[in-house]
Order: sequence, then structure tokens, then C-alpha cells
Amino acid sequence: MQQRFNRTLRSYLWILILIAVFVGSVFHFYLIKRFIQPIQSLIEATKELKRGQYPDLVKVHKSDEIGQLAHQYNELVVQLQMNEQQRNRLVTDVSHEIRTPLSNLNGYLQGLKDGDIIGDQALFASLYQESKRLSRMLEQLEQLKEWDHLSNQTIVVKETHEIEPVLRQCVAMFARTLEEKSIPIRLEIESCKVELHIVGIQQVISNLLGNAINYYEGEGPILLVGAKQEKAYHISISGPSQPIPENEKEKVFRRFYRLDSSRNRMTGGSGLGLAISREIIERYHQGEIGVSPKSASNAFWIVLPR
Repeated sequence: MQQRFNRTLRSYLWILILIAVFVGSVFHFYLIKRFIQPIQSLIEATKELKRGQYPDLVKVHKSDEIGQLAHQYNELVVQLQMNEQQRNRLVTDVSHEIRTPLSNLNGYLQGLKDGDIIGDQALFASLYQESKRLSRMLEQLEQLKEWDHLSNQTIVVKETHEIEPVLRQCVAMFARTLEEKSIPIRLEIESCKVELHIVGIQQVISNLLGNAINYYEGEGPILLVGAKQEKAYHISISGPSQPIPENEKEKVFRRFYRLDSSRNRMTGGSGLGLAISREIIERYHQGEIGVSPKSASNAFWIVLPR
């Protein structure tokens, strides 16, 4: 009887051992697969990236070291894709915008060379202004590329500044131009501390003031207003000019967009200043920028969070 019991007990023990070994093997296989799969996915994705193709993002199921590695790799792929898109957009924009003025310059220069066109002071001045416009466009493209890069960085560095002296300093840079053109300007600026990138804000204000001066038509002063709001600081720059049509308000902030190409050539406009301003305000400062046309003026405004 005792021997029979021992045999039965041994049989059950062997069965339990076999079940434990089987369950352990399955569990071990599952853990190994779960541990190795992200690494294998990273290896395959890296091979695909090496071939010049952007792979699908690696699925992240854990927050351990492997999960963090996969997460960082995904961010790298996204950043590379964004850089590639910006590069393609920049090349397309440049080739599209520069082709026409270069063709014009080449045509006139070829005509002068062949004797088909007689050069005079007005023609040479026009060609000089066109070359200056191209130079300015290239400078602004470089600025736009720089802000594109900065706005896509994960770490944004801003400092707290008193906004009033910043705005007054920007206006002071145009004092001579305003005096030469006999354009009055009025400032209504409230003091306030705002977190901003000082160089970026100076560039935006300079762009808007430059536009207000270049397109000044009529009488009355250019008005710069800085006002504190509950959770923001509002800046407005307005001046007498031809009002922007309602259906063009958003388009003027597009790259290379111009309301009147002949008018922009006369003032040296490239269609990039407002695009740069939007890049700096919206993507780098998380603020807002827009324009409010009136009957005989345009008011460009900025809202900066504080």
C-alpha cells in the first residue's frame, strides 16, 4: 500500500515538474522575445535609415533603458524627417523665387552686351535695385532657415526682459529714416516684463516698422502701442497705407507671398519678412501674430504670453 502511494506521488511529482518546466519555458521565451524584439526593431530600422529611407517609428512598450533608447531613436527619426522637409521646402522656395529676377537680369545684361538695349541711368538704377533685392532675399532666407532650426529644438531658451526699452530701441534704429521721409511716429508703451528671445523680438518689430515705413501712404503718424493684458502682452504697429484685402490677411504671412509684385520691387520687398516674423512669434514664442486692416491703414499685432 505504501509503495503504491509512493509510486503515485512520484508520478504526480513528475507531472508537476514537466508542467513547471513547460510553463517556465513558455514564460522564458515570452520574456526573451519581449526583451529582444525592440532591439531587433531598432537594428532593422537603423539598417533602413542607413539605406536613405525613413523607417516607421519603433513601438515602445516599456519605460526601461530599452524603451528610453527606442524613444530617443524615434525622436531622432522625426527630427531628421523635419530637417529633410525644411531643406526640400527651402530649395523649392529659392529656385521658384529667384528664377524670374535672374532671368530678367540676364535678359537685360545680354541686351546691353549685344547692343540691343541702350543703357541709361534709370535702367542701371533698376538693375541695381533688383540685384539688391536678390541679396536681401538671400539674407532673409538664411534668417528663415536659422529660425526654422531653432523653433524645432526641444529646448527653448528665453529670458525675462523689460519690454518697453526693447521697443523704444527698435524705434530708435529708424529715427533717421523717419526724419528723412518726414513720417511722424507716436509711442504708447506700457512697462511689462516678458519672457522672450531678445534678438528675435527685435527682428520682428524691425520688420513691422520697416513695412509701416515702406508702405506709408497718406497722413498721420505710425502708431506703436504696447499694452498689458491679463496673461499676455499686446503689441500693435499701424500706419496709413493701402488696406490689405480681407481675403489676403493670412496669405501675407506665407513665404514669398506679395500683394503687388511691382510695388514690392520698388520698396525692396522679398515676401519673407512677415514669414520670418510668424516663425519667430508662433513657433519660438508660442504667441500670435496677425493683421487688422482698416479703411486707410493696417494694424499688425503681436500677442506674447507672459
